[in-house]
Amino acid sequence: MQGIIGSFDDVDATVTALRELRRRPVGGDITVFTPAPDHEIEHVLDNGPSVVRRYTLIGGLCGASFGYWIPIWVSRYWPLVTGGKPIASWIPYTIISFELMVLIGGLSTVAGLFVAARLPKLTMTVGYDARFSGGEYGVYVACTPERAREVEAVLRRAGAEEVQYEQ
Repeated sequence: MQGIIGSFDDVDATVTALRELRRRPVGGDITVFTPAPDHEIEHVLDNGPSVVRRYTLIGGLCGASFGYWIPIWVSRYWPLVTGGKPIASWIPYTIISFELMVLIGGLSTVAGLFVAARLPKLTMTVGYDARFSGGEYGVYVACTPERAREVEAVLRRAGAEEVQYEQ
């Protein structure tokens, strides 16, 4: 899909443009390129909570359940009978369960981070310019050619230094 990219010098003009674009339904997704993370921009975009925490929860629960299941399964096949005590007892297996919960939860968090961030990116991001890593802010709006003039007008009114059409 085609789009328009606007280049801004300061964060206030970028936030103004984003607020105006969010208020008007301009069509497609809005992508923002910043030299450093900014809470004002995150607040205006309002993308909601990250999905990475679900990966952590599911990985932690799977690790805890495997931490109990594996020692119980092993003790059923190779029982060690000691003075009439139960062969499979949950108390000593809690340590193993906790360790596997932390291990699998941590690994699934890293996997969730890669999935949510769509890493590694093998192609160049549409609309990205090297200036956006050096100090300028960029706003890329995916829109149809019919909406392009409206989006360009919004970006220029907000204080865009440069507006380009991207394919």
